[in-house]
This record gives sequence, C-alpha cells and structure tokens, in this order.
Amino acid sequence: MQFARDVSSIFIAFHVIEVTASAEFGVMLLAEVTTMDNVSVRGIAQKSIGWSIAFSVLLIVVGLLAIATPLMAGVAVTSIVGWLIVFGGVMHLVFAWHVRAAGDYIWELLIGILYLVVGEFVVWHPLAGLVGLTLVLSGYLLAKGIFELMLGFRMRPVPGSGWLLVDAVISLLLAGMIWWHLPSSSAWVVGTLVGFGILFSGISRLALSLAAKRVAA
Repeated sequence: MQFARDVSSIFIAFHVIEVTASAEFGVMLLAEVTTMDNVSVRGIAQKSIGWSIAFSVLLIVVGLLAIATPLMAGVAVTSIVGWLIVFGGVMHLVFAWHVRAAGDYIWELLIGILYLVVGEFVVWHPLAGLVGLTLVLSGYLLAKGIFELMLGFRMRPVPGSGWLLVDAVISLLLAGMIWWHLPSSSAWVVGTLVGFGILFSGISRLALSLAAKRVAA
C-alpha cells in the first residue's frame, strides 16, 4: 500500500512537470505530496493506537468487574463453554453427514449427539456446569503440580529449577484448596481466575500501546 501511494505521488509530480515545463515546481510538489502522505500514515497509526488503548482500558474494566463479581463471571464463562460444546457437536454431526457413505460415521454421530447433550445441559444449568468446570480446573492444577514436581526433582542440579518446585507446590495447594471446598469454591474460582487473566491482558496491552504511541509521536 505504501509503495502504491509513493508511485502515485511520483506520477502526479512528473505529470505536473510535463504540463508546466518547470522541474523545480514538480520537485516541490512531489515533496509536498510525500509529506502529506507521511502525515496521513502517521495519523492512521495514531488512530489505531488510540483504539488499542481504548480496548486495553475496556479489558481492565472487565477484568476488575469479573474479580468483583466472580460468580457472575463464572456463570458467563460456563455459558460460553456450553455454547462452544454445542457448536462442536454440530460440527461433528455435519462431518458425520458428509462421511456417511464411508460406513464409519456412526461414531461421529454418537460423539456429536453427546456433545449436544452435554452442551445443552451446561447452557441450561450453568451453576451445575460451573461446578463441573471448577472440578476440571482442580484436576488440571493437580496434574500440572505433579508433573512439575517430578520435573523439578529431576532438574535439581540445574540453576533455577527450584522455581519449578515452588510452582508445583502452589499448583498442588490450589488444587487441594479448590477440591476441599467444592462445591462452594466454584462460586469464585473460575470467575476470579478469568478476571485476573483479563486484567493482566489489558495491563500488558495498555503498556505496549503507550510505548507504541511514544514511538509514533
């Protein structure tokens, strides 16, 4: 796009030179057009950075709201997960329809029906789905902690491997705390973690946008 604009600017300048028969006037006009082009590109960049900053602030606000109301945030996340499962079930059914002539479509059909049933249950019963999602998260933290603990002991001679052990212990403690307080922990675990994730995503994006703004200025 930049190359096309530069070519257009050069073509306009040479056309003016031909019409006016003045080389000096053509060079001056070319410089003016190029300057206007650079100004327009800078304006577009600054406008894009402005939108990025606004989106970053929105992420920060949404993250803070999710942390302040973790139950509502958890229900919202559970509903989204439920609809994604429903969409996956529809995709499995569509694939089963397209491969029905192959004779092995029955498994795709059954998987698609299972996805639809589970997804509909999560959508219509988000609190129960939230408990299940919290249980899955607890299992993930438990598995993560066990593997990191094993890896940390195997890498003990390596400098910095102690941080793996620290991370493993924290993951195991979180998994145990979530499991021990089920189902009441489901009211805050998912929403709080999602809120912190969105919050730090907004903060990092805002920092990058402000740095880009200083460079563009």
